[in-house]
Amino acid sequence: MVHGAGLAVQGGHAPAHRRQCGVGSHPRAARRQKEREVTRKLLVGPFNRVEGDLEIRLDIRDGAVASAQVNSPLFRGFEMMLAGKDPRDALTIVPRICGICSISQSAAAALALGQAAGVTPTPQGALATAILHAVENLADHVTHFALFFMPDFARPAYAGRDWHGQALERFTAMQGSAARQLTEGRAQLLHITGMLAGKWPHTLAIQPGGVTKAPDARDRVRILSTLRSFRRTLEATIFGAKLEEYAALATLSDLDGWQTGDAALFLRIAADLGLAASGQGPRRYLSAGAYPLGAQRLTRAGLLDRGTLKPFDPAQITEDLSHAWMLGDTAHPAQGQTVPDEDMREAAYSWCKAPRLGGQVVECGALARQAVDGHPLALALADEGGVRARVAARLLEIARTQIWLEEAAQALDPAATFLEPFTLPKNGQGVGLVEAARGTLGHWLRIEKGRIASYQIVAPTTWNFSPRDAQGVPGALEAALVGAPVAEGEETPLSVQHIVRSFDPCMVCTVH
Repeated sequence: MVHGAGLAVQGGHAPAHRRQCGVGSHPRAARRQKEREVTRKLLVGPFNRVEGDLEIRLDIRDGAVASAQVNSPLFRGFEMMLAGKDPRDALTIVPRICGICSISQSAAAALALGQAAGVTPTPQGALATAILHAVENLADHVTHFALFFMPDFARPAYAGRDWHGQALERFTAMQGSAARQLTEGRAQLLHITGMLAGKWPHTLAIQPGGVTKAPDARDRVRILSTLRSFRRTLEATIFGAKLEEYAALATLSDLDGWQTGDAALFLRIAADLGLAASGQGPRRYLSAGAYPLGAQRLTRAGLLDRGTLKPFDPAQITEDLSHAWMLGDTAHPAQGQTVPDEDMREAAYSWCKAPRLGGQVVECGALARQAVDGHPLALALADEGGVRARVAARLLEIARTQIWLEEAAQALDPAATFLEPFTLPKNGQGVGLVEAARGTLGHWLRIEKGRIASYQIVAPTTWNFSPRDAQGVPGALEAALVGAPVAEGEETPLSVQHIVRSFDPCMVCTVH
């Protein structure tokens, strides 16, 4: 091939457009060549202030992210560890998947074992489990806001913004006044887990039939006192007003008008940086419903698909392995397996599988939970779908969860039964679906001859940080990153960090 001079054709002349542009310079080819010339590849990672390991490969074109590949680079293999164990061992092992959402794992395991055994928790046992789980989720949300998300706005890169001084004072690592107040308040809040579960993390108190530690009257008084104290902390810092006032916001205009507390600082920053339009996800939201309480759950289960609420059918879940370093075929978790691909084929780029619901990408988390539950502000934020929406909905969930916890603690009855005995079958299966802080968590258990034959887990960050599927469709975060601005010379783009942190990733759960 003679480049730039054209090819000989009949009559000794190249077509006119080739004489002008040269071989390979058809308009489409020219565009492809231009794209190759201006595309810059960037590897962002490891991320600080993230639970676990995370790397993101970016293609940067014309000052923005053109495509992204999200990699969970550390395989852990808890599902392999569980195979062959006594099923009750799951209650000891799975909480150790994560040190900040271990109660979520305990609750899912207890539900799966309970379904296999045909036992349900006593009403007070279910209430105590829900309180424990809600306390952990509440603590996680506060930790995310104060220690993981807001400190990014104290960076020197934002010096000169009219809000930067306030962000420095409130959220500078190890120094910010809000970070200190909320961290201290969180530590006090988690005393509730000691009263109801003996310890945190990795409690053994949550069982298929309820909880092993029944609170006495003194515990109940202390729990209520602790919650009152934590309410004061939240109202003095994040909200600057009564929780009920933020929980009552119904429209985006109402939200824009919020003027108090660190929530107002966040909203001011979000308006200045355009975070409402940044990191918009699939606008397809999944929730299994939070906190089982007998036949009901505190929040509604469902799939909110572009504004339309549909029933959640767990049978529609599949895990695609086409871009994961895993062996096997696309399957429902109950028939799935977790077997590492030691050859690490080139088409794959993550240890994370690609969960899909009915073949589609979904997003989960506080925004999904509150929107599926039908809160009017959350529904408006779900339509917005970006960084601001996720964080504002997380604040909404903080307020609503605290209010519910105060009501639930009042309903504790120390004279009641908190644990129903159970016997596991030699052969059986069960599913445990719960809502961790970061979204929908599922455990699928199969027992054969009294041992665990299969144990599969789909965690919230597995949903949100999944790689592409066999059709090449990117996961929720991968899609949300497209369009993020990247300044010349920026190696760890701030916009990318804000989008990633808005999902509150827990990568150790992702690769369990």
